[in-house]
Amino acid sequence: MTEYYIKMKDLAVGYQGNALISDINLKIKKGEIVTLIGPNGAGKTTAAQLIGRYWDADSGTVKIGGVPVNELKAENLSDLTAFVFQDVFLMEDTLLENIRMGTKATEEQVRQAAKAAQIDDFIMSLPDGYDTVIGEGGATLSGGEKQRISIARAILKDAPIIILDEATSSVDPENENLLMGAISELTKNKTVIMIAHRLKTVRNADQIFVLSGGHIVQTGKHEDLIRQPGIYADFIGIRKKAIGWKLK
Repeated sequence: MTEYYIKMKDLAVGYQGNALISDINLKIKKGEIVTLIGPNGAGKTTAAQLIGRYWDADSGTVKIGGVPVNELKAENLSDLTAFVFQDVFLMEDTLLENIRMGTKATEEQVRQAAKAAQIDDFIMSLPDGYDTVIGEGGATLSGGEKQRISIARAILKDAPIIILDEATSSVDPENENLLMGAISELTKNKTVIMIAHRLKTVRNADQIFVLSGGHIVQTGKHEDLIRQPGIYADFIGIRKKAIGWKLK
């Protein structure tokens, strides 16, 4: 029997009488990279956040390693998961403390994580280096710099499950290669759930789950889904026309 690391069974979540997701069933093996795609409001973020128990499902179960997440202690569940969101939370504090947040890491450990996240060179170019104080929300930083700081945090945490929620959606071309390098370091030997619109982050996934209207409507690998009429093939076609990106 195949052992699945993450399992969602018959999940449903509603808000103010509206269904956000309904009848979600998926299975993820340990070490797999999976992608959730679909239009805005399809339920991608809701489904992913249930893994970290940002809220509880109205019905159904989410299990990690065979254990329902609502039976895990909060600190144990936190140790298992690391989230990298599109909107990065930054404190009005030093870059050192923003990366170290929630850990007892040494300055050297922080710097090693920052190097892996491709942000150390930028930090060291600042007059105060890691002691540079940033304003609340990191208003002086670019989107790519904020994302790489968030990835450095996640690398430092070293959780076995990584959830990337639109982490590359608003990155300028100058930062894109650095960010993709940082994500590559973060996701080594991890179980990864990506919510993505950029085709480069979708194509090589072990599994793609296509959501629409709160339901999973297609499941498979890129090479299989691209040949099927449906949302995925339409999505690829629209993206190719919009940004001129070619699949080979």
